[in-house]
Amino acid sequence: MKKFIIVAITMIPVLTYAQQTFTVKGKVGKLNSPAKAYISYRVEGENQLDSSEVANGDFTFTGSVEDPLSAVLVLAHEGEPVMELESPDILPIYLEQGEINIQSADSLSNATLSGTPLNDDQAVLNKALSTVKGDEAEIMEMYYGASDEQRASAEFQKAFQERYEALQTKHQNILGDFIRDNPQSLVSMYTLRSLVDPGRDYEKAEEFYGKLSNEVKTSKIGSEYGELLTLAKGTSIGSPAPEFSMNDTTDNPVALSSFKGKYVLIDFWASWCGPCRQENPNLVEAYNKFKDKNFTVLGVSLDRPNGKAAWLKAIQDDGLSWTQVSDLQFWNNAAAKLYGVRGIPANFLIDPEGKIVAKNLRGEELHSKLQEILN
Repeated sequence: MKKFIIVAITMIPVLTYAQQTFTVKGKVGKLNSPAKAYISYRVEGENQLDSSEVANGDFTFTGSVEDPLSAVLVLAHEGEPVMELESPDILPIYLEQGEINIQSADSLSNATLSGTPLNDDQAVLNKALSTVKGDEAEIMEMYYGASDEQRASAEFQKAFQERYEALQTKHQNILGDFIRDNPQSLVSMYTLRSLVDPGRDYEKAEEFYGKLSNEVKTSKIGSEYGELLTLAKGTSIGSPAPEFSMNDTTDNPVALSSFKGKYVLIDFWASWCGPCRQENPNLVEAYNKFKDKNFTVLGVSLDRPNGKAAWLKAIQDDGLSWTQVSDLQFWNNAAAKLYGVRGIPANFLIDPEGKIVAKNLRGEELHSKLQEILN
């Protein structure tokens, strides 16, 4: 098998065991070349991608890992390079001691999974999630079955959003039920990590984490999540905002405490972040609307070490006239680590006394909250 490095999938190894020798045996219909199977997993901070030819539907992966790993199988039915797949056929699995079996008549998305303890647990979760597949298909049919004119209408967008949010709620409830019903399984810890970011919903994260067994909590992934919870507790609503100082665009240090006496929105963003750039016009509108009411913004950029020019250009292009700081350390940005930021855009609203009063306000929600407190 040939090994590649990719950045599409982020999985983390767990626990500390003896060497885990695994075999993955798959059977998907009667597929033949050019069909190709891929397996993606993470080792020592780097994503790895192995590939296997498919003959009469059969493919095999063998290897060993130091610890059980979360991984993802991908099947390219026409042999496409994995990074070029627009709607990949995937199946989450776990690499651990033993033989892992995958069986399906047509695709990985419809496959049965068995063979080892963690994969048996994942199979239970897969079965529960299969109950929403019909809803997903209906929503896609609703969207792609409509004309461009219909999709542009406010009525269609409202109906689509309501159905999408209902599906998301149903999906999240299934994941939550699995965590509650399987506190001894590491699959629950992986599920919790995907379900709740402690930095965005500390109370919910703490509730689910508290239901897990001590063995799961003290696993590597459990310990890492516990550390995120500790960080999130320090930046929960009502907590004093952690102090930091960082250089601005002219390399002069700016301390958060220098804004004391004002409402300040700490905005974590980056020039390379599409959703951040899309939100910037809304942030500019809010700033211009409330800047004369004891409110300001402090932008903290997670741009790369070689990204100062891109950062400065984005500030100018997007019309960001408030104070901007960055240490140009990408995801190792000191302020982002201090605030437990794992995804951007992210923001924290600080009151004049230096306490956090709201988090992750975007769109109309930002305007409404500022209207509420500044009036």
